[in-house]
Amino acid sequence: MKFGDGTLAAVLRPAFVAAAVAWALLLPLVPCIASRPHVSPLAAGLLIAVYAIGGAVCHQLPERSYHLWTAQMPVCARCAGIYVGAAIAAVLATAPRQRRPPTSGVGHRFRGANRWRAILFVALLPTGATLLYEWTTGHIPAHWIRTATGVPLGATVAWMVLSSMPRRTRAENQVN
Repeated sequence: MKFGDGTLAAVLRPAFVAAAVAWALLLPLVPCIASRPHVSPLAAGLLIAVYAIGGAVCHQLPERSYHLWTAQMPVCARCAGIYVGAAIAAVLATAPRQRRPPTSGVGHRFRGANRWRAILFVALLPTGATLLYEWTTGHIPAHWIRTATGVPLGATVAWMVLSSMPRRTRAENQVN
């Protein structure tokens, strides 16, 4: 399978979208399951896997994490925002696009890698601002603030990943 011919993209795009949405849905679901007095072996395996994956990508500090149904989420509030943002962007990226005519203006200055860097830098600003606040004051912003600042970063990264994959139309899929 070649990436350039669209065959691999036809598999990877939906898989990425499904994984982003599934992970975002698991984050609040797992504390619900964990708060129950008795869980099945399958549910226990799911809990172990999700908390282990969360621990591999997040510090999981209790004071920086949501607690739902008496159980801590598998990732902190900021990471939860990043994953929710990624899921939202992934779903929106699957919507059919309309072709727009080229526009003039500032966009012509930012092409290729410079454009990607500029967009990512802007998406990092809210998260960077809360990190700077935390490091300089020693105070932790409210969970909802940390979550909200993670959403643009997650959405931007998901959009960048999906934008790097070629899109195939249904007509192209039917022809091949």
